[in-house]
Amino acid sequence: MPLFKIIDINPSAKVFLWKITEDFNELFRNVSLKDTSLARLEGMKSESHQKGFMAVRMLFQEAGYSDFDLYYDAFGKPHLKDGTHISISHSFDFSAIVLSTCNIGIDLELVKDKVLRIAPRFMDVSHLDNLSEAEQMRKATVVWGIKEAIFKLKNEVGISFPDHIFESPFQLSDKKCSAELHFNNVIQHYDIIFEEIDANANGELKQVYTLVCAVES
Repeated sequence: MPLFKIIDINPSAKVFLWKITEDFNELFRNVSLKDTSLARLEGMKSESHQKGFMAVRMLFQEAGYSDFDLYYDAFGKPHLKDGTHISISHSFDFSAIVLSTCNIGIDLELVKDKVLRIAPRFMDVSHLDNLSEAEQMRKATVVWGIKEAIFKLKNEVGISFPDHIFESPFQLSDKKCSAELHFNNVIQHYDIIFEEIDANANGELKQVYTLVCAVES
């Protein structure tokens, strides 16, 4: 089974990454799903989303849990019955979960040129000045991941990426920064950890994913 990588974010948080190489039937044979999850799976129109959903459940099993240990609150945020904090992400050929004793959010994104076209909608594009186009793509993907991860962690309706979430200046080589959420007259602080995942195998086109975790400071 292609458990791709385990990353220790800090002493209390661990990321599990799954590279999806199986077909639908192989994944389906190897996961145990409760009835509500099976219904959700059957309702997905995209096989890619179905496989990502099941790969997440494979990661639960690698981490010592199962689909039966997971539930979602009224806002759609996942929780584990034993109180361990969890966040989930899926992008193309990868699924990821992070488990932590602290509230945490995760986002995983394939680095693509589309991010530069939409960057003005979610970030201050002056933060991309003096970078090559490839570096702009990579940095904009990190910024998108920061905002997605904080949004998942906070999980409140009305949060705007450009208006409420602000990252501190950082370089790609830093692999960490800080960020703030300004929302409902409160400022909350987050520690950000990011890492690039090289997904290439021999003969494949170059694919790089960006993994971002946000932890409440």
